[in-house]
Amino acid sequence: MRWTVHGEHSLYETPWVRLRSLDVEQPDGVRTDYHVVRLRDLAVAAAVDERQRVLMMWRHRFVTDTWAWELPMGLVEDGESPEAAAARELEEETGWRPETVSALISAQPAAGITDSRHFVFRADGVRRIGEPSERNESDRLEWIPSADIPGMIARGEIVSSATLVGVMALLLDLRARGRAVAASRFRRGQARSPVAGRRVGSPRPR
Repeated sequence: MRWTVHGEHSLYETPWVRLRSLDVEQPDGVRTDYHVVRLRDLAVAAAVDERQRVLMMWRHRFVTDTWAWELPMGLVEDGESPEAAAARELEEETGWRPETVSALISAQPAAGITDSRHFVFRADGVRRIGEPSERNESDRLEWIPSADIPGMIARGEIVSSATLVGVMALLLDLRARGRAVAASRFRRGQARSPVAGRRVGSPRPR
């Protein structure tokens, strides 16, 4: 069933938030005013090193008055790609610069009230270039072993929806890559084996 938008007008606007009132027609034919928060898209960087550790920020969110671990993230600027924004935010908030970034997942965190999209990228080959230029973003930075992340989630140490989506996508990606590497090694081992392809129990050649 589809909702139809007949019109839209502004209620409140800032460079970060636009509150809009929409004239919508519901599937049952009823028309009503519906408030929507229009936000810029968010880019998230999941930096991982060769030991499968993830770079995370311990930070305070004053709106909810909570401390938790988060991935570096920030709003996508006008004319900027989400990929470029993820690399920029990683460098600004942590002082680490990625060699490559690759798309992991995208999500709509609250599609019933906002049109913001979250784009998560995996960052590889990161190197430290200096101190973070954003001084108000986190209390400390740490490389967290990826194996520790499920326990952190269970203990409520990761609560940001963008971070939760990001780390779960990263864990799935690490698992898939690990399986691919293992399969490749197995195939190479089979190709090198002098008995590759010989059925177990078949007679040895004389």
